[in-house]
Order: sequence, then structure tokens, then C-alpha cells
Amino acid sequence: MSAIAKPSEQVVLRNSIVVTACLALIGIGFGLAAGSSAIVFDGFYSLTDASMTVLALVVSRLIVSSGMTGRPPGRFAQRFTVGFWHLEPMVLGLNGALLTGAAVFAFVSAVGDILAGGRDLAFGYGIAYAAITVAVALGMVAYVLRANRAIGSAFLTLDARAWMMSAGLTAALLVAFIVGALIQGTRYAWATPYVDPAVLIVVCVVILPIPLGTLRHAISDILLVTPPDILAEVTRVADEVVARHGFLSYRAYVARIGRAKQIELHFIVPENLPPRRLEEWDHLRNEIGEAIGGEGPDRWLTIAFTTDPEWAE
Repeated sequence: MSAIAKPSEQVVLRNSIVVTACLALIGIGFGLAAGSSAIVFDGFYSLTDASMTVLALVVSRLIVSSGMTGRPPGRFAQRFTVGFWHLEPMVLGLNGALLTGAAVFAFVSAVGDILAGGRDLAFGYGIAYAAITVAVALGMVAYVLRANRAIGSAFLTLDARAWMMSAGLTAALLVAFIVGALIQGTRYAWATPYVDPAVLIVVCVVILPIPLGTLRHAISDILLVTPPDILAEVTRVADEVVARHGFLSYRAYVARIGRAKQIELHFIVPENLPPRRLEEWDHLRNEIGEAIGGEGPDRWLTIAFTTDPEWAE
């Protein structure tokens, strides 16, 4: 019996796009029918996420294709000779910025609705939409996380978070709409117009830290902020090499760009060091690379040796 092939990053993202787009259109339709700004926001939020997932899929294909061939594919060969890793944090940053902006706008809009006396809505439509969306979103969380165990993709991690956010947001809507439907015709009926904007405010406050965290991480990658964990490992290996081979010092430059690690090591060697064949220097480079670890298409490693410290600066 043949083993079932595991889905690739592109397949998972493509499936997520289709499901998200369908839910977004359903949400906007239900929101307009129910007169609910919260449901319309949920649909718009999903539509924004679907658009970003399309962009993530394109970038993922470029990164994978470039890593497999050793050079950027097609007509980009002469323009992106160092690969497409830098596009990944840009996409993540744009995603975080758009979702943060959407949450802030929805929060302000909900506050305005409360000050204006709330909104009347058809709770039946809202309950039906929320129940369907929660079930689908939770199913997609399980699907994406299970697929990402073997893939380890930042894009899929972001996609799973987006589905979790969607499930949490819609679950809050479901609870609020059920409560709103139950209090109709009771002495608490005066509160029903405030159910929709009130729950939207709560949801926005809860989910806002998630896209903000994505945005912060993406900006860190775009600005090439040195990751302490990678730098510590590179420094440990470089110190051992200097001590073992009698080098004077070294300069280490480390950055994380999306899924890629960019590492440059420049060793300062004494001027009177006995000459070595190029094969010996290459063998030393291989040893250093193996000690650092993480070899693969997403590691950019440069190791140089010089007697002039200015070449290492």
C-alpha cells in the first residue's frame, strides 16, 4: 500500500485561499442581510487574509523554485541573483499592517455605533453564519497545523494563526448573537442594539496583539536585526576556530530574513601563517559550515580569510 503524499506549502496555501474567499463572500452577504457590522468586518477581515495568502503563495513559489535551481527562475534571473527571501518578511509585514489597520478601524467604528445608539440586526442570520464559520475555521486550523509539522513554514504558521483568529472572533459573535436572541422580548431587550458593536470592540481588543506581533517580527527581519540565538551559535563556532588554528580574530555578521539565515564570517589570519593549498581552505570552510549547522537552500553562508582587517569590516 503506497504512502499518502504529504501536501506541499503551496497546496496548503491554495486550499486555504479557496476556503477563506468562500467564507469571506458568505460573511459579507450574511452581514448585509443581518445588518451586522461585526459580520461584515469578519468577512472583510477574511477577504484581506485571502488576498495576503495569494501573495504569500506567489512568494513561496519563488523562494522554493530559487532554492531548487540555485538561481532565481525565468526572467528574474538577472535581477534577483541573491534569491527571494527578502520578500517573505515584506509580505508578512504587509499582512500584519493591513490586519492591524482593519482591527483598529473596526474598533473605532464600533465605538461610534454605540455612541449613536447601537444597531438593530437579525440574530437568526448571525447565528447561522457564526456557527458555520466557527466549524470551518477550526477544521482549517487542524489541517494547516498538521501539514506544517513536516513543512515548518512561516507562511503556514501565519495562516494557522489567521484561522485561529477567525475562529475566536466568530465564536465570540456566535455567543453574542445567541445572547441577543434570548433577551429579545424580555426586560433586557433595550440592550440588543448594543450587542453587535460591543462584541466587535471586545474581539478587536483581543485579536489586535496577534497582527501586531507579526508586524513586529517582520520589521525586525526587514531591518536585518541580528537574532541573538543564531549569533551566539556562530560566535561559539568562530571562537573555537580561532583558538584551534591560531587566527588573530574574526568578524561575524548574522541576519534572519524570513525563513533564511544569512551568515558571514571573516577570519583575520596572521601574515606569517604558513601557506596552505586552496583545497585545505575549502576543507576548513566545510568544517565551519557543518559546525554552524542548518545547511540547505535557506542558508546563505560566506566564509572568508584575510590578513587585512579592513576587508572584514
